[in-house]
Amino acid sequence: MRRSIPILFVLALVFLVVTPAEGGSSSATGCGLQTFAYAGLEADRKAHGVSATLDTTIPPAVTDGHVGGWVGVGGVDAGPGGAAEWLQAGLAAFTADDTSQMYYEVTTPGATPKYVQLATDIGPGQSHRFSVLEMNKHDDYWRVWVDGQPVSPPIHLPGSHGTWYPQAVAENWNGGTGACNTYSYRFSDVALAQTNGGVWRPLQASYTFQDPGYRVLPISEKPRTFLAASLAA
Repeated sequence: MRRSIPILFVLALVFLVVTPAEGGSSSATGCGLQTFAYAGLEADRKAHGVSATLDTTIPPAVTDGHVGGWVGVGGVDAGPGGAAEWLQAGLAAFTADDTSQMYYEVTTPGATPKYVQLATDIGPGQSHRFSVLEMNKHDDYWRVWVDGQPVSPPIHLPGSHGTWYPQAVAENWNGGTGACNTYSYRFSDVALAQTNGGVWRPLQASYTFQDPGYRVLPISEKPRTFLAASLAA
């Protein structure tokens, strides 16, 4: 199984200096045992974009680090020569937050990851449609869309045309403290772009991954909808 997952890198840098976790510690579920933990789906075929409606079903509870739910392409070694290169968009929350930020993050080879905050105070049940899409007639150039509107400039991702397997993923980073951060993200109507600029089709066959303490709960196949949540949620 391919698993070259990008991370909310900028948020991780913010919390590199952490204190011992108080409450929400690791349990028999395995939650918190891994510094990074993921639950989500990866398409079994390459595509030119990925889209999903995303919301939280409960408030995030972050003792240390961050949690996030996003759609994206690329990964930590997906760029030319194995360089880090990715683009993702979705919701994130970090220490002491009970609401989420709307964001996108882009990493290009040799550059520092760039985190762009789009909105704050996104509460449970507030849903938004996130898309990352390769631009029509512009190979290797991508944009981020929210609720049908572009929210990023054209982004050049060298070598990306026709090479990436899109993902819809929830993640936890606990800063190495063993904190058991909790979340519950609902991904609705997950779709893949068949060509540059669109031609969306529902996600069908995919790989599922769920690290200890986190799970993927299918809701429907048509449209492809699932819940990614901590076992403690």
